[in-house]
Amino acid sequence: MDAFVISGGRPLEGRISVNGSKNASLPILAAALLTDEAVTLRGIPDLADIANMLRLLGELGCYCQASGDALTLRTIDSTSVHARYDIVRTMRASVCVLGPLLAMRGHARVSMPGGCAIGHRPIDLHLKGLEALGARVTLDNGDIVASVPGGRLVGAGIFLGGAYGSTVLGTANVMSAATLARGRTVIESAACEPEVVDLAKLLNAMGARISGAGSPRIVIEGVDQLGGADFEVMADRIEAGTLMGAAAITGGDLVIDNCPLDAMMGAIETLRTMGVGVEPIVASDPMRASVRVFAGSRFRPVEITTQPHPGFPTDLQAQFMALMTLADGISVVTEKIFPERFLHAPELARMGATIHRSGSTAIIAGVKRLVGAPVMASDLRASAGLVLAGLAAQGETVINRVYHLDRGYLSLERRLQELGGQIERVDDRVLAARDVAV
Repeated sequence: MDAFVISGGRPLEGRISVNGSKNASLPILAAALLTDEAVTLRGIPDLADIANMLRLLGELGCYCQASGDALTLRTIDSTSVHARYDIVRTMRASVCVLGPLLAMRGHARVSMPGGCAIGHRPIDLHLKGLEALGARVTLDNGDIVASVPGGRLVGAGIFLGGAYGSTVLGTANVMSAATLARGRTVIESAACEPEVVDLAKLLNAMGARISGAGSPRIVIEGVDQLGGADFEVMADRIEAGTLMGAAAITGGDLVIDNCPLDAMMGAIETLRTMGVGVEPIVASDPMRASVRVFAGSRFRPVEITTQPHPGFPTDLQAQFMALMTLADGISVVTEKIFPERFLHAPELARMGATIHRSGSTAIIAGVKRLVGAPVMASDLRASAGLVLAGLAAQGETVINRVYHLDRGYLSLERRLQELGGQIERVDDRVLAARDVAV
């Protein structure tokens, strides 16, 4: 396995562009199963999760051809309906094929999904929504087995609220399925995330009739069939927030292009409260803006609570906690989406951070500096938080298991090197041999 070796203390400076959104791309790729025509997608990032989704779609008869920055997908075989465990276990978003398979083929067998170890994430709301549309769902040997007894799903009123708020992937699954249902579907307590809006834009481009995406109430008028489309995926707001955090924690000065400012108000307000400069340069399209991010002398403490959009995103919690470790005072993080998502906290403590956890809340007492140390990445966003901490720390930080990071960030070490960061990807066996030699 690979590891990152980081020598911290160097400010990041220069210009960088945000890649396409991983979280938007995965359900958008699954939507190609809803038509027999070609769907061309632009801006899909070349990530491990994307490769796994394309592999899954291939097994489901959806052929993919790459040309430049475009992927063209077309279903050439509609007989397979089994999303196998070997692929599905690698990422939770693979469950997004369930709705399109049911709507288009009338049957699906999807293994229970995997992903990061950040807490219990049931898919009961997905199944509840699909059952409301007329699907019959059972579990068999770890697989979700679903069918449509009447041959076609039927529109319905569906409430998708859950214990931790609305469900993003559940909304995507039900909305995708409802596009081909007979009649009207109303999703109440729908997820408002911009990735849901992006999916709705693609589906409408394919001929769906969806209104209200981005609000808690989405209305879908079912159509008989969907066609092809040519669509560019939105920029990745989590990557953008990570890069902003990297500029801030290193005392750097970055210009970030293709930045979805309009989808990041919670994160940007938090940065400004901490004393970080965030200045739009070109914002004619607020979802593809250019913005300058620069740090002040020290961070002010802040309190954040992760919430569904437009609240502060849980996927930026670890990165912003890294900033809080260097604030002048006490910061508080309350995790309302995944209450167990604090596996990065003890790793930050190894680097000199002072963090006390109480249930779903972490209290961070800022320190004057972090010190490099060997740490372990536990999940995708925790990995990014540790990279930010390593960039700021004195001395050498070794981050093990960075394969988590490769699921959501494209060549992050190379891109940070181009901005002045001293970060290197190394085979952990080389590191082990080095340590033995020392």
